[in-house]
Amino acid sequence: MKRRHISRFLRQLVFFLGLLPVSVLIQNPLFSQEITSGKADLSAINVLLIDGQGTHNWRESTPVLERDLEETGLFDVTVLTTPPEWEDLTSFLPNFSDFDVVVLNYCGAEWPPQAQKAFLEFIAGGGGLVLVHSANLAFPDWAEFQKLLCVSGWNGRDDSYGPYRYWDPEQGGVHLAKGGPTGTQSGQHEYVIHSTAPNHPIMRGISPKMLHSPDELYANLRGIPQNAPNVTILATAFSDPEHKGSGRHEIQLATVTYGKGRVFQILYGNAGKQCRSVAFIVPFIRGTQWAATGNVTIPIPEDIPTEDKSYVRP
Repeated sequence: MKRRHISRFLRQLVFFLGLLPVSVLIQNPLFSQEITSGKADLSAINVLLIDGQGTHNWRESTPVLERDLEETGLFDVTVLTTPPEWEDLTSFLPNFSDFDVVVLNYCGAEWPPQAQKAFLEFIAGGGGLVLVHSANLAFPDWAEFQKLLCVSGWNGRDDSYGPYRYWDPEQGGVHLAKGGPTGTQSGQHEYVIHSTAPNHPIMRGISPKMLHSPDELYANLRGIPQNAPNVTILATAFSDPEHKGSGRHEIQLATVTYGKGRVFQILYGNAGKQCRSVAFIVPFIRGTQWAATGNVTIPIPEDIPTEDKSYVRP
């Protein structure tokens, strides 16, 4: 084994040992898996984190997302900030093939055709994509991009986009063809993330119910009918009418397959503090590993939230 790989493995091991008590190290089957990035040579998962435009404070959240990933020792993150909205985007063309996964913290102007083409080819060819909070609402006029999304809203989307897609505890995934707003959000409040796919690699071992720190809760989101067979709903949250909610269990974590590629959506994580909530960090880092490799080896930390207790890391 090359020296740099040994060094990376030791950093990863220290990270995981620091998270887990002895009892968990012995009993948790996740820890018995080899701690790697999913690559045979133990090299880092290369992440391209794109920001630069949007209605949310990406200047605050991007450093936190980068920190969440790099604390694991598994990821090397490159941040690419687009030109501001009033500047020309025609030369924007990332070399996606240099990376394993793209994390999108961007909800701004549409990319030029050459960037769109390269991006879709990257995903379809087996690349990974992670969409964080408002990035799930991006590019309403880019038709092919919609196939990457389990649900979306706002930005001119209406009931012609597709039916409401949500979760019913009795029926599972539901499509409701009905007029009304496409995208609403609550005020900041704590809410419970309910796992709906406990055997999925991202969710395996995560608490069935974990309390998230005060955050916006998106609701009344729609999904295009064409991609329904490619969607897996991983977790939901109840959108409480007392907080101007829909009264339904709204999708908060989901995956979509696109060609050979894997897409992970995390709908919450409004700003820096919310992105340090353990209810955000754990699915985010595990979802990013899954999107990049198809596997998840990151163990469940000791401070995983319960239904009654949330945790926010410093």
